[in-house]
Amino acid sequence: MGNRIHPTAIIGPEVELGDGNVIGPFSVLVGPTRIGDGNWFGPRADIGQPADYRGGPHPVGWDGEVDGGGVVIGDGNTFKESVSITQGMFGVTTIGSGCYVMGRSWIAHDCAIDSDVTITSGVQIAGHCRVWTGANLGLGVVVHQRTQIGPGAMVGMGTVVVREVGAFAKVVGNPARSIGHNTVGLSRRGCTDEAIADLLPTLSGQSDTLPDLPPDVAALLKAWQNR
Repeated sequence: MGNRIHPTAIIGPEVELGDGNVIGPFSVLVGPTRIGDGNWFGPRADIGQPADYRGGPHPVGWDGEVDGGGVVIGDGNTFKESVSITQGMFGVTTIGSGCYVMGRSWIAHDCAIDSDVTITSGVQIAGHCRVWTGANLGLGVVVHQRTQIGPGAMVGMGTVVVREVGAFAKVVGNPARSIGHNTVGLSRRGCTDEAIADLLPTLSGQSDTLPDLPPDVAALLKAWQNR
């Protein structure tokens, strides 16, 4: 299956495209960037521009200049209008698979966005952040650089994240404060009510023990504990 690329889009050298991607009007994709299969880029998507870093290089990627860590994007992601993802300054900016990134969101240099993450409109994620699998960031969330948002976390609209957000946590406010745990997310991932009740002390930092959980949830939480 071929790629559908609008004639007004600019695809720079050193951009590697898989199959079945849609690239919308006036989008600019520059390298070094590697994109998998089945991704959808809406109008004015801006992928792979230089890191927002005052002392860093600013090559003209659309004219073939290549300098920087680049961007790697997986499969089956949706990037809506005017999404901006800048390339790494010290490494690679990475996006997993199955993410949904809404309009006018910005993902800065050297970030790692895992799979199945939802990033809603106007979210701003500063450099060197990691957003773990299944997290959901509400409208207008701002994330301070070098911050981690744990797997399955729910971040309410307008929240300012200045420190780590725990696994399956729910946070709101400026600065972010906890209002509980994402039990709905755990249920949707196949956790029983009993397992969720047994898990809450672990999520609250009162225990290191994991109850009997679906394998994918257990793997996520073990990885989070070992980060």
